[in-house]
Amino acid sequence: MKKNKDMDIKEEKLPDNKQPTALPEDDDERLDIKKSVFQTNREMMAQRQRELDEQQAKIEEEMALHEKKRQEAYDKRIREEKIELMRLKQGIIEDGESVTETETIHEEPADPKKMPLRKKISNFFYHNKWWLGVGMMITLIVGYLIYDYVTKPNPDIIILVVADNDELGIQSDLKGYIQGFTEDENDNGKVQASIYYIHYTDNQVTNYSNGTDSKLTTQFQSADGVIVIGDKKLDEFYGDKAAEYFCDLEELFPDNPHVSGYKFLLKDTPFAERIGMDPEKAEDLYIALRLPRKLLYCSKGEMEKAVKKDLPVLEKIVDDLTE
Repeated sequence: MKKNKDMDIKEEKLPDNKQPTALPEDDDERLDIKKSVFQTNREMMAQRQRELDEQQAKIEEEMALHEKKRQEAYDKRIREEKIELMRLKQGIIEDGESVTETETIHEEPADPKKMPLRKKISNFFYHNKWWLGVGMMITLIVGYLIYDYVTKPNPDIIILVVADNDELGIQSDLKGYIQGFTEDENDNGKVQASIYYIHYTDNQVTNYSNGTDSKLTTQFQSADGVIVIGDKKLDEFYGDKAAEYFCDLEELFPDNPHVSGYKFLLKDTPFAERIGMDPEKAEDLYIALRLPRKLLYCSKGEMEKAVKKDLPVLEKIVDDLTE
């Protein structure tokens, strides 16, 4: 019973003035138990980073201001030096606030040094190397043209061969046969005949790659090669106008059984035997003489002169092949 009484005494209420003091309701002083320790650390780190960024920005601003002042001071010093240099060039110096003129500074020309002849020649070639190179190139070209003209063979006669017949134009002894009727027209002490073979085929691609059309145009617009040996390909080149470009051989060789209009027909003649070729390859061949006329690369007078020179050779050939 005593124990229960003691317990009743301990459970007595405290006086009202002794009750526990309540926590203040102010938000700043109230402990937010909802925040964790990690969240608090993050907020503190963020705050620290903002402070560091502000300090860095302030440092960079001070550095930029310092660099600007340094650049301005440098520019000012450069301007002052330029002004001073200009004044020195004009013979003016500045003393305090007064400006006085002085004598202009004149540089005395240095005595020219005597240059040895070898050095002068070296300098000349160095300063004029481009012009000397151009002059040397022109000299070489002119020299080559002169050499080519002097050493170029000057044949006494030129025979044009326009046909699709390599045996005639390349393999036969046509050159030797023609030289047997040729005289030393250029008085160089030897007789020389040249055969200009223009391979004219039925294949236009081959003709184009060989430059056949260009060769024909060039040769028939000059006075070289007034005697022509051709076949049906030459007839195709001139077509119906062939009589306008070749002489009428019936007037030059009347009653000759191998002459037909402007052609001296080589069929049934010893021509193939004379030059060493297959007679069957000579059946369509004929000889013609170009008619003098004004051309692109020569005058009519030059053509007449060429025909007069080569006509005796044609007469000898016709006489040799006519039986």
